[in-house]
Amino acid sequence: MGTQISQPGRKRLALIATGIALAGGAGWLAQAQVGGDRGIAAVAASRDIQVSDIEVDVSAESGVKAREEAWREAQVKAWEKLDGPKLPESRIAGLVSAIVIERERLGPKRYVATLGVIFDRQRASAYLGEEGRAARSAPMLVLPVTVSAGTQLMYEQRNPWQRAWAEFQAGQSRVNYVRPQGSGGESLLLTYGQTTRRSRVWWSNILDEFGAADVLVPIANLRYTYPGGPIEGTFTARHGPDNEFLDSFTMTAESPEELPAMLSRAVRRFDATFQVALGSGVIKPDPTLNIKQGDLNPAIQRLVDLGRALRRQDEAQEAAAAEPTEASGGAISSAPINRPPPEGSVALYTVQFASPDAAAFGAILADVRGTNGVRSTGVRSTAIGGTSVMTVSYAGSIGQLADALRAKGFTVQQTSTALVISR
Repeated sequence: MGTQISQPGRKRLALIATGIALAGGAGWLAQAQVGGDRGIAAVAASRDIQVSDIEVDVSAESGVKAREEAWREAQVKAWEKLDGPKLPESRIAGLVSAIVIERERLGPKRYVATLGVIFDRQRASAYLGEEGRAARSAPMLVLPVTVSAGTQLMYEQRNPWQRAWAEFQAGQSRVNYVRPQGSGGESLLLTYGQTTRRSRVWWSNILDEFGAADVLVPIANLRYTYPGGPIEGTFTARHGPDNEFLDSFTMTAESPEELPAMLSRAVRRFDATFQVALGSGVIKPDPTLNIKQGDLNPAIQRLVDLGRALRRQDEAQEAAAAEPTEASGGAISSAPINRPPPEGSVALYTVQFASPDAAAFGAILADVRGTNGVRSTGVRSTAIGGTSVMTVSYAGSIGQLADALRAKGFTVQQTSTALVISR
């Protein structure tokens, strides 16, 4: 005869099995969020000197000879573009480490192409002087954003704009780019919403994670005119934790096949913009991202102290709510307490709410302030494009506050110490 399990025992086993299943499901969900085919490693940083967009058009006895002559011509044109001293073609060829084919068309007796020429920095610097040893910027974290069909994409999945930045040969630039791979947890940490944050604490944590001093945000807004047709790109360069505007320009790809080439040209245009801004002193590490303890402005320090006090108050309320209390008959109950505060006093509750934009943020604050029984509200955390947090002083229990907010048209999710509201 097998062992019989009592009805309460069966319930406990069912709860344990459900908990294990939920934990396994949560682990699978977390893995799904960071797994998959995402992440593009940046090319190895080269310190060589690259000159791009050299156009050649050469005719000869054969296509092969035309290409050889065109490459020699491209080397000379690239050297002249660097303002290098007059040298024989053979000497210039000895300084070249690679030829990059950007676009080419090879005919029976003609070669038409756009090439890039890479000079060995160590050998070329003897002729270029300081050109080969230009000082570079502090490390700059690059967050490439793609905007298309009303969505913003960064590292959530592989995309052409991310690839264009990963494949960019950045060694010849004066800007020291830090390019995340975008795999694993980076796809959760680095999202478009992060570019709208203004909190120096958030930014400092992220920049420390990647060893960067500041942030650059190149935005590609792509409009597909029709399937298989031209793609219009509006590109915007922004900088710093305050998302400061630097420059904007437009480009067009005649077909989806030409999109990678257009994005590659856009990356080089961004690099030129960032280098100009670096030379003029516009791009430089934001000192507010490296504020030492005790150096805060007194007004800011008071805000920090107030935030810490509110956090301690919330923690005390959570601890009090979790303590067992005597019920009638001397029994001890550990259920959450849901009773109003003493007569004449108010309680402080935490309320989380989605704030997709500034208008929604302000409207929700105004509606909560106008709810019956609410004495005052305070903003704990502002996240435009994410989830913001406020504190609400209310003369009643958390359940009564939830009912009052539902009467204002909110959808309310309630825990023992906090509420989550949405429209």
